[in-house]
Amino acid sequence: MSARLRLALSYAGFLVVAGCGTVALLAYVLHFVPEGNLRDTAGRPVPDRGDLLDALLPKLVVVLGVLGVLGLVGGWLLAGRMLRPLHLVHAVAQQVAAGSLEHRVRLRGPRDEFGELADTFDTMLDRLQATFEEQRRFAANASHELRTPYAVERAMLDVALADPAGVDVGRLLRRLDETNTRGTETVEALLALAALDQGRTPPLVPVDLAELTAGVVAELTPLAGAAGLTVHAELGEGDLDGVEPLVRQLVTNLVLNAVRHNTGPGGEVAVRTGTTPAGAAELVVVNTGPVVPAHLLATLTEPFVRGGGRTSTGPAAPAGSGLGLAIVARVVDVHRGELQLSAPPEGGMSVRVVFPPPGA
Repeated sequence: MSARLRLALSYAGFLVVAGCGTVALLAYVLHFVPEGNLRDTAGRPVPDRGDLLDALLPKLVVVLGVLGVLGLVGGWLLAGRMLRPLHLVHAVAQQVAAGSLEHRVRLRGPRDEFGELADTFDTMLDRLQATFEEQRRFAANASHELRTPYAVERAMLDVALADPAGVDVGRLLRRLDETNTRGTETVEALLALAALDQGRTPPLVPVDLAELTAGVVAELTPLAGAAGLTVHAELGEGDLDGVEPLVRQLVTNLVLNAVRHNTGPGGEVAVRTGTTPAGAAELVVVNTGPVVPAHLLATLTEPFVRGGGRTSTGPAAPAGSGLGLAIVARVVDVHRGELQLSAPPEGGMSVRVVFPPPGA
C-alpha cells in the first residue's frame, strides 16, 4: 500500500470518525426528548424520540457515506499534492543512482520540512559531486605522475640499447637514479595521503613543535645550502597534542617546498614557531621565489597541483610529486588546525599553520 493511499484512507477515516462523533452527540441530545404520544399545547401530536430517530437515522447513514467518499477522494488529491516534493526527491535520487550527479531538486515553495529535506539532499549531492570530481582528478593525475618516471626510464634505456657504445654509463645511472627516486617519492606520498583519507590516525600525544622543527631544519639545511639558499630559523616554544610522525611530515613538506620553489642562489627560507595569545602552537614558513598568481593559490592544496612559474632550485632540490601541500592540508585537518596560504606581491609564498591548544 502506497503512502498516498494510506494518507487518503487516514483522511477519509478521520472524516467518518468525526461524523460518527457528531451522530453520537446528536443521539445524546435526543436522549432528552421524551418518548410516547406527545402533543403540543393545542393538542396536536408532535414527534417523540423514536420518530426523530427514525427520520434522522437513514439520512445520517447517507451523510457518513458521503463523508467517507469525499474524504477518500479529497484525501487522495491532498496527499498527492503533499507528497509531490518527495516524488521530486525520488526522481532526482533515481538519476543519481544511474550515475548522474548533475541533477538537483531545487524545490520551490514554503520552507517547511519538505523544503529542508530537499535543500539537505541538494547540499549532499553538491558535496558528493565535488568529492567525486576531486577523486577523478586525483586518479587521472596519479596515473600520469606514476607513468611519467617509468616512461622516461624506458626512453633512456631504449636509447642506450640502440647505441651501447656511445652511452655515458655514469650519467645514465645518475639519471635513472633520479627518475627512480621521483617515482618512489610519488608512491610514498600517495600511500601517506591514502592513509590519511581512510582515517587511520594514531592517538594524539604531546608534541614539542619547536624541537621537532629544529630537527627538520637541521636535516634540510645542507640541501638548501647546496642550492645557494639561506635558512633563517626563529623557533619559539609551541606545544600541541598531535601525531608526531604526521607533524614531522607536515614540517618537512613545508620546508622542502620552500627550498624547491625558490629563486635559486641568493634566495631565503624563514621558519618560525611560537604560541599565539590563545595558546595555540603556530608554524610559519616563508620563502622567496617567483610570483604565485592569486587564482592558483587556492588550488595548491589539491593533489599534484604545482604553481605555474614556481621553479626548482636545481639538482639539489629535484621537483617534487605535487602532493606536498595536499598532505599538509590533510594533516592539518586531522589535527583540527588551520592552514593559511598567502602570496606576497613581490614573489614567494607564506604558509601559516595553527594547531589547537593542548587539551582543546
